[in-house]
Parts: sequence; C-alpha cells; structure tokens
Amino acid sequence: QVQLVESGGGLVQPGGSLRLSCAASGIVFSINTWGWYRQAPGKQRELVAVITRGGSTNYADSVKGRFTISRDNVKNTVYLQMNSLKPEDTAVYYCNAQGLLVTTLMNYWGKGTLVTVSS
Repeated sequence: QVQLVESGGGLVQPGGSLRLSCAASGIVFSINTWGWYRQAPGKQRELVAVITRGGSTNYADSVKGRFTISRDNVKNTVYLQMNSLKPEDTAVYYCNAQGLLVTTLMNYWGKGTLVTVSS
C-alpha cells in the first residue's frame, strides 16, 4: 500500500515562507526521482521542482531562487522550502515519486496540499 502524504500547506501572506513535506510509506522500490507539481484553479498542473536520488535538481523558471527542493533518501521524504511567496504561487501542491521495481516503472502521486498566498 504505497502512499504519499503531503503536509505543510496553509495560508501565508505575500513574502512569507512555507515548507512542504511529502512522506512516502509502503514503498518497496527505490525512489529515483521526486517531483513537486502544482495546480491553480482553472489551470493545468505544472512542474515546480524535481530532485533525483543523487541530488540533482531542476526548477521552473517562476520559482528559481525562491524555492528549494530537498530529500531524505533514508526517510523517503521530500521537502519544498518556499520563500518570498507570491499570490501567483497559490495552488494545490502535489508530490510525485518515481522509481523502478525490477523492470516496472513505479509512479505515485500524493493527494495534494493547498497553499494560499494572500493578504
């Protein structure tokens, strides 16, 4: 029963910070890539940040310099530190975990956590 659970979302004022966490349980494979995605109302889900097991990262241009993705391979947990938040960052944030179980590609999503940036 693989499960990803996001936490840390909430209401924050512009310029504020939040740290999102996503903990995986029931994982029977090695996670090779973690990703954070977000979806604002009426918009498509977009990639925010990714990190590989080895620590390589990539970010959407809109969050570069403000967000930092990190992971703990032992705890099977990924984090997203969000600083200097803007109203346009408001969205439901989802974590994604991908890995390989023998020859099968595994791909799991969390249920999301809402981040609202507003004064």
